Amino acid sequence: MKTDFLVIGSGVAGLSFAIKVAELGDVILVTKKEAAESNTNLAQGGIASVIDTQDSFESHVADTIAAGAGLCDPERVAVMVREGPARVRELLEWGVAFSQQSGQLDLGREGGHSRRRIVHVADFTGRELERVLLARAREHPRIRVLEHCVAVNLARGRHLARGNGRDGRVHGAYILETRSNEVRAIAAHWTVLATGGCGKVYAYTSNPDVATGDGVAMAYRAGARIANMEFVQFHPTCLYHPELRTQLISEAVRGEGALLRNGAGETFMERYDARRELAPRDIVARAIDQEMKIRGEKHVWLDFAPIGRERIPERFPGIFAALQTVGIDPREEWVPVVPAAHYCCGGVAVDIEGRTNLEGLLALGEVSCTGVHGANRLASNSLLEAVTFAHLAAGARLAAGRAPKPPPDLEPWSSLKTRDYHETVVLDHDWDLVRRIMMDYVGIVRSDERLGLAQARIRHVRRTVERFYWRYKICGELVELRNIALVAELIIRSARRRQESRGLHYTIDHPETDPAQAHPTLLQRGASSA
Repeated sequence: MKTDFLVIGSGVAGLSFAIKVAELGDVILVTKKEAAESNTNLAQGGIASVIDTQDSFESHVADTIAAGAGLCDPERVAVMVREGPARVRELLEWGVAFSQQSGQLDLGREGGHSRRRIVHVADFTGRELERVLLARAREHPRIRVLEHCVAVNLARGRHLARGNGRDGRVHGAYILETRSNEVRAIAAHWTVLATGGCGKVYAYTSNPDVATGDGVAMAYRAGARIANMEFVQFHPTCLYHPELRTQLISEAVRGEGALLRNGAGETFMERYDARRELAPRDIVARAIDQEMKIRGEKHVWLDFAPIGRERIPERFPGIFAALQTVGIDPREEWVPVVPAAHYCCGGVAVDIEGRTNLEGLLALGEVSCTGVHGANRLASNSLLEAVTFAHLAAGARLAAGRAPKPPPDLEPWSSLKTRDYHETVVLDHDWDLVRRIMMDYVGIVRSDERLGLAQARIRHVRRTVERFYWRYKICGELVELRNIALVAELIIRSARRRQESRGLHYTIDHPETDPAQAHPTLLQRGASSA
């Protein structure tokens, strides 16, 4: 199978890129489960953009850089912020029904923002974006969407069929069709990683099950540069309930006035930051973590009362409905919340047009590291980053014109491994072990000793998983376990290199910020694919 563009992932970054480059050539978009299952679909907050006449680009840039704790690329931040209004207008034109009041866009406010600038669709912005973009992609005659497909590895020069020569370019990918358990080679002139985040590396996460860090793992194995993986953002308020383990309570709830309380019913954010509940996420998450440890409790409480009884279901209908399914009425009672892994500020290092250091490979959205988030992402800048850099990447491809010739043939996937692996209990155990190690040792607060222990234990798991990978026929679960184990090790290696506390990376052994370390953490393996 061949195409001009192979897009791996169906979130807002992959979809918006696919829609735009389909003007130029054929697109195959592959996704792990149903196309709508992505981090985008769960995004509650919205898109940060300068819309209000009392706001300014300079203010949004300053807020972003302040949150990024000295690691943002100022030029790229400025480009992203200035693109915001145009991208919001484009989404409106495409049919996204952003919330309005009195004929104007309703603007929310979240932690770290000095102004109201969050354009949203009630509290299910991501779901609306996904609906509109996916419908547009499905209607396009040049876009083919393949569901239930897991990308296994990128195809590089050594994977070219005989007679095509050898080079260092990425020429597509090998894709596992999980329903048939067959691996298909898809050759492409441009391969685009839009695989989202890696929240499932941790035991507690707001991410969907598909967020297993596949793009970062494949890119690293192929020789791409990986940056800033130590900066894992924990969302401060994920619902603490066994029946809704990934239910996010949007930061916009605190933006509308909700208060955090400890087990004694006391507010506590005033002891940690003058901005209280509207402090950046890293500060709020560490404050909650500290309160839980001081009191020996498993969660804190979120008090919705200051928002107002009437406004709670009106402003947050999705959250309100979800809470009611488990018997919680935020108008009458406090909501138990706990920090959970939410967003990875690091990823595959790219330039402003999404290009990696590997020819033929682009990365967009959360899987990429554009430099705009630095050491801590400002709330609601993720969707803005996704649509902005997808737009810039698509624009660059359109300006370059259609590829002069179709991609070369790829060698078929080796099918020498014919044995199925039946002891799935071992895979299940290692899956749980990786996630528990990361949560306990590489979470919100870290130490040199815990990071060392985590690295040794994760490496042991990786050796076991690699043995299974090369010995048996692969399945979706094994591919994902291989990826989360590798991404876990990349996070640990990056964290051990950063001998300071900065943004989302806080270590008790190096509690101060070191100006000499105000640079990205880069990891890269050899050029050959594994």
